[in-house]
This record gives sequence, C-alpha cells and structure tokens, in this order.
Amino acid sequence: MTEQQQEQQPQEQQQFVIPPMPEAPPPVPASEPPVRVRKDRRVLRAALRWTTAVVVFAAAGAGTAYGITQMKRTDVPGLATASDGRWDYPVITRPPLPSGSPGPFATDNKTNAHYADLRALLLLAPKGAKADAALRGTDGWLPTKTFLAQYTDTAERKELAQKLTDDGLRHIAARGWTTPDGTQTRIYLLQFATAVAADELFSPGLISYDSPVYALDGAPATTYDDAVKTEILDNHVKASAYVEDKPVGPADVRQAYLSAGDTLGLIVQSRKGVAKAVPFKQTLTLQSQLLG
Repeated sequence: MTEQQQEQQPQEQQQFVIPPMPEAPPPVPASEPPVRVRKDRRVLRAALRWTTAVVVFAAAGAGTAYGITQMKRTDVPGLATASDGRWDYPVITRPPLPSGSPGPFATDNKTNAHYADLRALLLLAPKGAKADAALRGTDGWLPTKTFLAQYTDTAERKELAQKLTDDGLRHIAARGWTTPDGTQTRIYLLQFATAVAADELFSPGLISYDSPVYALDGAPATTYDDAVKTEILDNHVKASAYVEDKPVGPADVRQAYLSAGDTLGLIVQSRKGVAKAVPFKQTLTLQSQLLG
C-alpha cells in the first residue's frame, strides 16, 4: 500500500463516525413560558368572573319577572289600583225557595211571583256600616205608615196609601244603614198580589220620565238620572233613577224605583254635601240581582 493510500483510508473512515449525543437538551429561555402561562390564567379567571356575573344577573332577572307575574296588581308598588268608591258588600246569595216553587222568572212561573221570603231578598249592608234600627219593623215587616212617612206632602201620602191598598199590597220589607262616610241608605221592597198590579203601579203610578210622581222628604225637585243604564241591572228588572236638583238641601238625595215581577223596590241614598254615584249604582245593581 502506498503512502498516498494510507493517508486516504483514515479520511474515509472518519466520514462514518456519529457524533456523541448531548447529555441534556439545550436550555429553553426561562422567561417566555411562565409569562404565557400567567397571561393565560389571568384571561381564564376574567372570563370565569364575567360568566358567573351574567348567570347571576340572568337568574335574578328571571326570578324577579316570575315574582311580579305571580303578584296581584295591588301588591306591586306603583301599580296598585286606587279604589273607585265601591263599598265592600257581602257575596250576593239568593235565598232558598220553598220546595217545588219556581224562581220569579222561570218559564213555569206565569205570574212572576217571588216565592222566597221577601225579607231575605233585601240587600245586606256593606262592611263597616251601622244598621238603621228604625227600619227593622215588627218581625222584619215594615208598617205601611212608616214607608209613607218619607213622602213630603200629606195629601200625596194619602193618595199613595190608597193606591197601595187598591193594588193589593201584601207587605213591605226594609233595611237601612249608614256607612262611615256619612251616606245613609234605605231599601224598601213592596210585594203585591200580582205582577200586573205591581207593574201598573210602577209606571205611571210612581214614576214619570223626568221625575218621580211623589216627592221624598228632602228632595222636593229631582231630575232623571240618565247615568243609570239598563246594563247594570238584572235582565228581568226595570229601574228609574233620579238625582236632586241643585241647589240641594242639607243632604244630597239619590233615589231609584225598581220593578221585578210582583215586587217593587225603592232605594234612597242621602249624604251631606254630595251623594256619590258609584255606591248608589252599585247598590242598585246588587239589589236587582237579588230580585231577578
């Protein structure tokens, strides 16, 4: 082997030598990963806080909305409905009929007679009212002279007394009370032998279009009250209402006559200053429901 060949052999062998593996991987700069990790954690915590806040507000809003929908209007501050002046009457309940007797306007009641006790057909006094003992009468029946005493003119009282006798008045039931605002209420129910007689006495015997035929004490002049509509009455009841002309006397007087089959009614409300329309119409409506 020549010297030249000997020199080339080590060079060829050196081409196949694998360098040794490093003892550890090259160090990574310590600054970058910790910064990134801390930044990622801050973003995650902020996102969690906002998510929690949204969930809490959503739950609170939903709860509030549900709570309001479940409350009565009068329980929600700012939404309470102001009283319109109506009185707090007991629930209207018609009295029981005698066994086998029809209602006053049943198809098989040709005479439209009220078979229930007339005294039980009187409207009960509203809450807080003081009863008028003078209208209790004897055994709940009011003497005819007590009913007539509320009319002003002596001659007219005699005339009306004769009409009541001629038309077959059977008896009178009455109830009265005074509410805390000073309004005095009187209700009279007059039952006759027949519905025909009662209807004829109602009109033209007791009412005309613009005024009642007989003036009540304290209301010498009156005008037809066109604010009292038929729609507020029971379907089988007719009524005609009147208000006192101005200037009113010591007390303002409202009155209404009702006709229901064999029974006539008179409702009178008076109050110092102004007799309010709302409780008057309410009283008229409820009494008509008992008679219908």
